[in-house]
Amino acid sequence: MGSLLLFIILLLPPLMFLVFFPRKSSKSYKLPPGPRGLPVIGNMLDLGPELHKTMAGLKQVYGPVVWLRIGTINTMVIQTVEAATELFKNHDVSFADRRIGDVNRSNNYADASLALAPYGAFWRVLRRICSSEMFTGRKMNDTAGIRRKSVDDMLMWVEKEGHGGSVEVARFAFLASFNMLGNVVLSRDLADPEAEVTSEFFNAMTRIMELSGRPNISDIFPCLRLLDLQGLRRKMGRETGITMGIASSFLKERMKEGANDDRENPKDFLSVLLEFKGKGKDEPEKLSEHEILVLILEMFLAGTETTSSTVEWAMSELLRNPEAMEKARAEISKVVGSDKKFEESDIDNLPYLQAVVKETFRLHPPLPFLLPRKAVQDTKFMGYDVPKDTQVLVNVWAIGRDPECWEDPLTFKPERFLGSNIDVKGQHFELIPFGAGRRICVGLPLGHRMTHFVLGSLLHQFDWEVEQSVDPKTMDMRDRVGTTLRKLQPLKAIPRKRVIGN
Repeated sequence: MGSLLLFIILLLPPLMFLVFFPRKSSKSYKLPPGPRGLPVIGNMLDLGPELHKTMAGLKQVYGPVVWLRIGTINTMVIQTVEAATELFKNHDVSFADRRIGDVNRSNNYADASLALAPYGAFWRVLRRICSSEMFTGRKMNDTAGIRRKSVDDMLMWVEKEGHGGSVEVARFAFLASFNMLGNVVLSRDLADPEAEVTSEFFNAMTRIMELSGRPNISDIFPCLRLLDLQGLRRKMGRETGITMGIASSFLKERMKEGANDDRENPKDFLSVLLEFKGKGKDEPEKLSEHEILVLILEMFLAGTETTSSTVEWAMSELLRNPEAMEKARAEISKVVGSDKKFEESDIDNLPYLQAVVKETFRLHPPLPFLLPRKAVQDTKFMGYDVPKDTQVLVNVWAIGRDPECWEDPLTFKPERFLGSNIDVKGQHFELIPFGAGRRICVGLPLGHRMTHFVLGSLLHQFDWEVEQSVDPKTMDMRDRVGTTLRKLQPLKAIPRKRVIGN
């Protein structure tokens, strides 16, 4: 009660200022429709704890584009495939900036972030480095052996922990991606449970992802930012400080070693960043240590959660739908066989597995609103006026469940994608889990491949069943929103080892 009273006392003066000295009126704008908000707090009471679901409900009342005022933040929510198509095809540049949350300013993280950088020269440099030095077809082929080892380690850990009991599926998918990125980026195994420093790095990364997803009063009322009333920026500063400190030690070791051109293994991403030299007048001469550290951490944040959450949802849906599970396993058995390992090269020959992943992305997109965009300038959109600095949310969760777009949208039915040309590469706006347009996720090729590789390997190596106390038909499928759309109750399932030849 005492902390609540203190919060009210601190909040009252700036809110009264906003009431009696309001910002310039937006009456001249023809804004999109939306629920009428209250003074000062706007539509905060209309949101509820599951914003993606609340917004989907508002579509039925207000249509494909909904306008909200969340505290001081003007927000436009895109709710249909038609509105998303208009945004990404005709207004991509006008909404190419990002809205940056207060916690992401800790340790100047946002200043060097590819995902959060303003649309401009520095962002283009970072994107070019990532797309040309980590995610091209040649680079992906060069690192295939690393992904093979990471998945093999995951399967070994699952077998060891699952002997006679259940395992938490998402945790092992996370560790596989985490270790893969450790080797691709730093030439290190990072999921070794015996190493204290890597365990500390892993735990801090997990806490960063949790903090990033929490609602923050400092974002809603920027005038309160300095107070950090919830302590989120302070906590984020501590966790990013830990991860940057550890990554900095890796960086210093590499700088002492010098270039790694003579190594037998492919050049890792850290070496690429250290050797970068700008080519144009708008490009930095080289990347600073801070910029390198942030980009490395961003690779881990983006590259682990998407794969682990998608694999968890896919396994949950397959366990609830035994016919789909049997089809997926039968296809893998036919194509891969029982006498060898599941390989990345098998993925292209497994249309039903690909359909399972697409259907999982449709029902359970990793980021229900993608990353928030921001209007670069006043823009006319679908007949409405959208003021500069408006936050733009694309509700891909609602689009994926829209009955006007999908037949029987709430049913898990991979068959809907068999024979369909719809993919997740940003050109079919009814299915954009990685985003679209200029700010599409640069790591899409790796995330897409790793998701199929991990899921296919788990299905090929083990027979899966739920714990005896769980009825698959009534399994808890509620979600919780953090950095990604996770299951509220983590999936625990029992793996029964199959005999696979070498």
